Amino acid sequence: MKLPTFIYRSERIGKNGVPFSLYKIRTMEVGTKTSFAENENYTKHGRFLRKIKADEFLQIINVLKGEMSLVGPRPDFQTAYDIMPDYAKKIILSVKPGCTSISSVHFFEEEKLLQEAGEDKYKNYWTKVKPAKILLDTFYIQNKCFLLDVAILWLTLKKVVKSIFN
Repeated sequence: MKLPTFIYRSERIGKNGVPFSLYKIRTMEVGTKTSFAENENYTKHGRFLRKIKADEFLQIINVLKGEMSLVGPRPDFQTAYDIMPDYAKKIILSVKPGCTSISSVHFFEEEKLLQEAGEDKYKNYWTKVKPAKILLDTFYIQNKCFLLDVAILWLTLKKVVKSIFN
């Protein structure tokens, strides 16, 4: 099915390692290969949409299709799971990925953090950010409960509202 140009579809890995198409609002120009892209790769409103996480809104489609839940580890690319330690991969892929997570709240301004790292942004992501996300995601899964989900949803909403006014 051909999608409108403002919708972006990306293959991600879900529960039990099953691939699925993740839907997002396009924030980068067609052909941009990475989220580490430079400023000139954003669409007209892309930077703002990413800042307030509005580009993630279409993932409600994935929730309705049963591929994702509202809260859970964020779905990633196969390449990320290929280099992830087996124990972490087993835990993280045991649940449906989520639209938000503890690591999403903690690293809400991840893009800004990585841009400030300059030339070392790839190294900083894979040596500092990603290992912390794995720890936070495994903590969530091992302590998963309704109240924790509510707290994560509340903290996400607070971060989004704050980002709109900053």
